[in-house]
Amino acid sequence: MKKTILLSVIILFSFSALFAQNEQTKEKELIKQVIQTAYVDGLCNNADEEAVKNGFHPSFELLSAGNGNTLWKLPIYNWIEIAKEGEAKGNKYSFQNEHTTVKFLFIDIAGNVAVAKIEFYEGKELNFIDYLSLIKFEDGWRIVSKIAHRVEKGDK
Repeated sequence: MKKTILLSVIILFSFSALFAQNEQTKEKELIKQVIQTAYVDGLCNNADEEAVKNGFHPSFELLSAGNGNTLWKLPIYNWIEIAKEGEAKGNKYSFQNEHTTVKFLFIDIAGNVAVAKIEFYEGKELNFIDYLSLIKFEDGWRIVSKIAHRVEKGDK
């Protein structure tokens, strides 16, 4: 009898762990989809304002270090305008003439928040390592901030 109870408990925990793992996998795929649709294709490749608005939170900011100890911020609405200007200047893609792709290095999820680390390529050139912060709202995952490291030619 004790062996049957122990076996039942082990099976129950195994199914619970498997369910949790499947849920994490599903959430990671949803996050990848938001990043690909809103950031890579929407903002970088197509200057598609609607796709950007669907995947970025309106309060999104790109953060970077300025001179000294200053921090500069670029809100999403300014970034959308820069993408449109690039397209209007005749760039093949929003910011450049090379197609943007990314490689997902990791996604870490804790409840309704997540961080994605990605390699950002323009054509075949690795140009940035991005850290994107996301929050899951009632209508799904949204990108809320980004910090990035520019990969210099010697770093590759």
